[in-house]
Amino acid sequence: MRNALKRILFTRASTTIQNPTLSWRCYCSPRSPSPTTNSKLFVGGLSWSVDEKSLKDAFTSFGEVTEVKILYDKDSGRSRGFGFVHFSKESDAECAKDAMDGKALMGRPLRISFALDKVRGGPLVVPRVTNVEDGGGHYS
Repeated sequence: MRNALKRILFTRASTTIQNPTLSWRCYCSPRSPSPTTNSKLFVGGLSWSVDEKSLKDAFTSFGEVTEVKILYDKDSGRSRGFGFVHFSKESDAECAKDAMDGKALMGRPLRISFALDKVRGGPLVVPRVTNVEDGGGHYS
């Protein structure tokens, strides 16, 4: 199954993978020719009082932080509760993720994962529920 998914994801395709109760429709774009390393972390669960300096200070002990960005609400100017931390090395990012995920910063537990690049036309997986009775004896 894993190899079949890889083939689908690495070629431009629109296909459906069947399961008795769930099917996945995959829309994929070709993979970029040069694989990039991921040294960018998504940091969720930020307190409204966390600013970019305090977020950078929390992560600099794991390696060189090249950029920190917190996203703010356009109307209120208040933090949206998440941001991104860029490291110069992928190994530093992985170490920071492992050490800080679930730890509290200013009273709130952090949720940390590797950030996904925002790319137009990138892979999109949409789950579709099939073969489910709607209550009236009909199946979709």
